[in-house]
Amino acid sequence: MSIPPLTPDLTREVLIFLGVDVEQPSVAHLNKLMTAYTEAVPWESFSRIARRARVTNTADCPRWPEIFWREAMDLGGGSTCFESNYAFFSLLRALGYDGYLTINNMGETVGCHSAIVIKLDDESWLVDAGLPIYVALPLDPSAVTQRSSRFHTYTVRPGGVNRYQIERDFHPKPVAFTLLDLPVENDPYRQRMTDDYGENGIFLDMAIVVKVIDGQVRRFNSSESPPQIQVFENGERTDYEITVDIAEAISRQFSMDEDVVRAALEALGK
Repeated sequence: MSIPPLTPDLTREVLIFLGVDVEQPSVAHLNKLMTAYTEAVPWESFSRIARRARVTNTADCPRWPEIFWREAMDLGGGSTCFESNYAFFSLLRALGYDGYLTINNMGETVGCHSAIVIKLDDESWLVDAGLPIYVALPLDPSAVTQRSSRFHTYTVRPGGVNRYQIERDFHPKPVAFTLLDLPVENDPYRQRMTDDYGENGIFLDMAIVVKVIDGQVRRFNSSESPPQIQVFENGERTDYEITVDIAEAISRQFSMDEDVVRAALEALGK
């Protein structure tokens, strides 16, 4: 296994931040970690946009796990799938979990989404901090499986050798992605992270944040007008227009550093 784990000191800090104890690897513990993660760390592109704007060399842009977790704890930041899953898997590695990273497809778009596969007692489980998926999902090549979370019931549908279709209810796009259950080693994964800051990087043209707050999924997308906070509950969406300073509102609502939020919006001309 080539993905390096977090250091013991940083692992302790992250677990305190998440409010999760050290336990023997298990599906129940994975679910605790995912629940805590989605309440503490947003899925967001503000941090990446702000970093791209201030770092000249693309090779220096990726936020490796130590940077990612420091910014999560200190600035309320997160990221999109490649950085989020790399950082989360580094935490899992430090906690004794065995598995690997994968790079997957969304519809006709190839190689655009990462995910983690964890091995427990000869079983494979999908863990995805980069969508996120709110519960660990079993991977059975011979049968369709389902698991329910607070927000979605997920269906995992085998679709050929080492392929699974990941589906969710209560979402306008019920097919989340196609999992390619093939390990990706450290160097090519890190290169893909770096490429995601390049000319064809994903989500560098829109500032988005999604986070679980007070038991609800809340979202902001800079490409939508008028600017609004969207709240999702029981499959229903309610929009709340932002009528004050956008950076201040996003910072307050999602507990993110206002300077980072403002830098991202300014980089996009917002």
